Amino acid sequence: MSGSAPSTTAAATPAGEWTSDELMEINAARALAGARTCFVGIGLPSTAANLARATTNPGLVLIYEAGAIGAKPTRLPLSIGDGELADTADAVVPVPELFAYWLQAGRIDVGFLGAAQLDRYANINTTLVGRGPGRPDIRLPGAGGAPEIAAHCGEVLIVLRQRPRGFVRELDTVTSVGHGTGPGSRQRLGLPGKGPTAVITDLGILRPDPDTAELVLTELHPGVTVEQVRDATGWDLRTADVPGVTAEPTTEELTALRSLKAAGKAGTP
Repeated sequence: MSGSAPSTTAAATPAGEWTSDELMEINAARALAGARTCFVGIGLPSTAANLARATTNPGLVLIYEAGAIGAKPTRLPLSIGDGELADTADAVVPVPELFAYWLQAGRIDVGFLGAAQLDRYANINTTLVGRGPGRPDIRLPGAGGAPEIAAHCGEVLIVLRQRPRGFVRELDTVTSVGHGTGPGSRQRLGLPGKGPTAVITDLGILRPDPDTAELVLTELHPGVTVEQVRDATGWDLRTADVPGVTAEPTTEELTALRSLKAAGKAGTP
């Protein structure tokens, strides 16, 4: 039905049944297929990056903000300070060294970030969400290293669930710059990386238009309609003339994803 979110469980396929979140996480992992190094945010980005190592890109070097380089966690880490990251890393370096000599020096291919709010130019808010007159603002975890990741990685991938409260016409505050106010904005600000190249959601995939830098719906997940995506977006979303459809999850991808999540639950104190 137009305007409704996709069902939690999709129809049965040769790989079994899957949820909209699993579609999102698997497609996010697929987006890392050709990357060498990835600066990983905690949460959905970390799930996707670790799934990529287990499936499409076993040689992917995962870098976490607390200084772990080449982390190979056996379960999903709880935070950037999770001991599992340091225990399995090729090296652990001081945070200033990580940012100065690795990130700002242009040595990291992909930054993978989440968001609380996102606008049409893929700018990110993870700091504060207003709730209107007479109501206190919602304070979020804040910027952390995300502004530097968005500025200096070769490209940025963003993953989050698509809802009107998250995909907004105007951010309550700008935490990390995507494509700023449009074409040429990153260059004027002196940001060396390409910025966001894809936004992967539980409904589909959005990519910036090469001429306008505005996000465009280019692919739908199986069973999702264009109307559903538009209804979940707080601006007048543009779409490709004929949006593609992402491939259904494979048995290997689903098994690897569920094993990661199960190991994370088993390792939670």
